[in-house]
Amino acid sequence: MRAVLDGLYRASGALAAGFLALIAVTVLLQVGANVLDWAIGLATGRPLGLMIPSYSEFTGFFLVATSFLALGYTLGHGGHIRVSLIIGRFKGRTRAAIELAVCLVGAAAAAYFTFYAGDLTYDSWRFNDRSSGIVPAPLWIPQAGMTAGATVLAIALLDEAARILRGEKPRYAVGDDAEIPKAAANDGGNADKIFSE
Repeated sequence: MRAVLDGLYRASGALAAGFLALIAVTVLLQVGANVLDWAIGLATGRPLGLMIPSYSEFTGFFLVATSFLALGYTLGHGGHIRVSLIIGRFKGRTRAAIELAVCLVGAAAAAYFTFYAGDLTYDSWRFNDRSSGIVPAPLWIPQAGMTAGATVLAIALLDEAARILRGEKPRYAVGDDAEIPKAAANDGGNADKIFSE
């Protein structure tokens, strides 16, 4: 199961990186078209008006996909900003309980968002909603990236909650010096003992 989840996070991160590269390529092509159009205008006195149709809209769609698809991968690598002013004061089982609560609340919020994003995506597909730019793109396509990314985030947060219940340090706590207490070796895997002290 660990290999499947890690593969899911890597695939989601790779897709996010691909969409980020698409943003760069699209913007560079538009800048190149602007420069070429400016040069043609200087040479002939009349620019051609070169442009990539709906480029700003497409880069916005790519940005949504990049942002959401990167969430689960980033969580597992400790890349999210964490405000640890309060939680940093706790150690041991108290800290584990707080970390677990945070993961579960985060997973519930991500699942809630996923449900409604999925509903929006389905409605956009069902009613054939399209963007209002020069190129009328189906809106369900960028919304699907948003829904997929939120789903992966919910899974990643539940994965981290399971790690805490097993007595392991969450992967997002990279660099934290506070340790989550290990479950006792002879407790038969009873994760409830983590919180008993």
